[in-house]
Amino acid sequence: MLILSHSKKFIFFAVPRTGTHSAREVLRAHLEADDWEQQVLNGRQLAPIDAIAKIGHGHISVTEIRQVLTTDLWETYYKFAIVRNPFDRFISVCSFLNRGNDEFRSNPIGWMKAALRRPKFKNRVLVRPQLHQLVDANNKLGLDYIGRYEDLQKSIDSIMSNLGLPITHLNKRNSSAHADYRNYYDEELQEIVASYYKGDLELFGYDFQTIS
Repeated sequence: MLILSHSKKFIFFAVPRTGTHSAREVLRAHLEADDWEQQVLNGRQLAPIDAIAKIGHGHISVTEIRQVLTTDLWETYYKFAIVRNPFDRFISVCSFLNRGNDEFRSNPIGWMKAALRRPKFKNRVLVRPQLHQLVDANNKLGLDYIGRYEDLQKSIDSIMSNLGLPITHLNKRNSSAHADYRNYYDEELQEIVASYYKGDLELFGYDFQTIS
C-alpha cells in the first residue's frame, strides 16, 4: 500500500514483503480525514487521484507518485520506505505466492529456478527489484529515509520520531511461513537471484549472509 498523509506531511512507500502491514497498522492510527492510502489486499482503498487509483495496487513507485504531486509537496513531505535483504525477500515472496502449493513445498528450489526463467514472473509487482519502486526518473533514491526489515522496530521508531509521533510496538502481520531463507538456496539459485537483484544488493548494501 501507499499512504499519503497531509496532516502529518509524509508519504510511505510500501515495498512488498518488507513488514509493510505492520508499519501500516502503526501509521494508520495517526491518519486524519484528508489523508489517504491505496491498498487492495485487506478491503479496497484507492487514492483520490485517478492516475494512481487506476494502477490498481498499493505498491506505487516514486516515479508514479512524483508525476501527480506538486514540487512543493514532494520536497516538503517526509518520504520513506522499508527494504529487505533480496535473498530473504525472494523466499518470502515465493512462500506467500505458494501458500497451499504442494509442488513448491516438495521442491522449492526447483520451483524458484523455473519461475525465474519466466519474464512474466520476474515482472510481477511482488517480485521485481525493490529499487524499481524507490528510485526517481534519474535513477537516484527519491526518499528521505530507508529503513530495514532486519531491524524493523528500530526503523519504525526512527520514522515515528522524525514525524513527532509516539513510539509504538509493532505487531507481526501478513507474514509467510518459511524457514531461514539460506536453507532454500543451492549455489545455482543463489547466483540467479544475485544476478536478478544485483541493483538491490549494491544500492542497499546487502549480501547473502546479511541478516541484521
